Amino acid sequence: EHEDTGLLLQAQLEGQNYGAVAADGTRWPSVSVTRNNPAKRDYLVVAVLCFGNFINFIDWFIVPGILLDIQKYFRLSDGKTGLLQTVFTLCYMLAAPIFGYLGDRYNRKIILGAGIFFWSGVTLGSSFITESHFRIFALSRGLVGIGSASYSTIAPTIIADMFEEGKRTTVLSIFYIFIPVGSGCGYMLASGMAKSTGDWHWAFRVTPCMGGLALLLLILLVPHRIQRRTAAHRAMSISGMIQRADEKPDVHRTAKTTWCQDVGSLVQNCSFVCSSLGLTAMAFVTGALGMWMPLFLYRAQVVQGIVPPCLQESCNSSNSLIFGGITIGSGILGIIAGAEAARRLRKRNNKADPLICATSMFISALCLYIALMVAQTNILSTFIFIAFGELFLSVNWAVVTDILLYVVTPRQQSTAIALQILVSHLLGDAGSPYLIGVISNAIQARNIPSLQWSFQSMQYSFVICAFVGVFGGGFFLLTSFFIEEDRKEAQR
Repeated sequence: EHEDTGLLLQAQLEGQNYGAVAADGTRWPSVSVTRNNPAKRDYLVVAVLCFGNFINFIDWFIVPGILLDIQKYFRLSDGKTGLLQTVFTLCYMLAAPIFGYLGDRYNRKIILGAGIFFWSGVTLGSSFITESHFRIFALSRGLVGIGSASYSTIAPTIIADMFEEGKRTTVLSIFYIFIPVGSGCGYMLASGMAKSTGDWHWAFRVTPCMGGLALLLLILLVPHRIQRRTAAHRAMSISGMIQRADEKPDVHRTAKTTWCQDVGSLVQNCSFVCSSLGLTAMAFVTGALGMWMPLFLYRAQVVQGIVPPCLQESCNSSNSLIFGGITIGSGILGIIAGAEAARRLRKRNNKADPLICATSMFISALCLYIALMVAQTNILSTFIFIAFGELFLSVNWAVVTDILLYVVTPRQQSTAIALQILVSHLLGDAGSPYLIGVISNAIQARNIPSLQWSFQSMQYSFVICAFVGVFGGGFFLLTSFFIEEDRKEAQR
């Protein structure tokens, strides 16, 4: 009887168009096909999620792309300028655990759609803020961060549900490629719109239209509910459904673990904790570079006499375009290289993922340090070493997420991603842009105001990023000591 029931349940779960045959020769009623082409539908869903991720990170990096214009428009010091990205990230990280909790318990499609609608509307509204209302502009960036948190927390778990481990790394790599692509396009879009219109406000009026399109695609192409379809989950579902068909409900067996218990078990997961701290170091460096690097390059060029100081109202610089292109190219290459290296090396070493992350962090820290040291004398070398630094940082994006997905049980994935976002941003890029600005202000205050010290103050404050990168590599090395045991525990 169990075998017959299992055939029917498997047919229902996998959507096969055949009838199951019972032991007495009778045929179960044929199960209708729920999806004509599951694979095609899955990849359409992934395409929609990637497009949303692309818009998400364009919005994230519009401000750094026109930072010089915004700084002059609101008459801001380096410290207050860095506060813009800090407010965004603080709201982002504080909202992430809330959306993680909701994503593990309620319909994720509705949450994603609401997030896209919210951040697109706020971005459009922020384009009409005048120069006397800087606080409102800063608040609007925080609200955009809340909308972005809903997307970054939930979208990866949908992909994790749709694909088994072999394909999952590849698909996640494609999804995370749109982090550097969107970031780079954010710089380029902002700079291009400011240059073509003569008004930087227009940079905030493009992505809301793209957000509307993403919301429409989400409604039309993404199913209302996405079932977990990994082999292990499918087997557990069949077994559990058979058991429930023959037994009375067991209150203790069906009771849900509370969110606090989920958090407690994640904190005891050494691989999750160490890899999250490594990601925190990545976020610290990425946040500082993303916010300040175009302005740092501009100041380096002014000191070298390559460009004159900006004295006009609109300060168009090619650095945002160049840095955006570097971010896109290095990001795509880095994520693809990281995924391919992980795929190949896992066959030889079960600890390959954290070792790849550790090595790339050490190399990235070295490249960034060299880029800072040569910036005053050779701008071309600076661009080259920045490109290599970003390349090795990007190697880790998909690999770190994949580590989380196989050392944490599927039911806890949204919560785990939310906690990782909270920690990595709280200790990482929530404070790094503001910290760099404050240190730069302090150095300038101790010296005679000049173009030279304007550059050197940021150069010296940036050095902290190289040391944080080394610490990040160390945390990934620690992850390699625990990853095998934690992976087996999650599978059990």
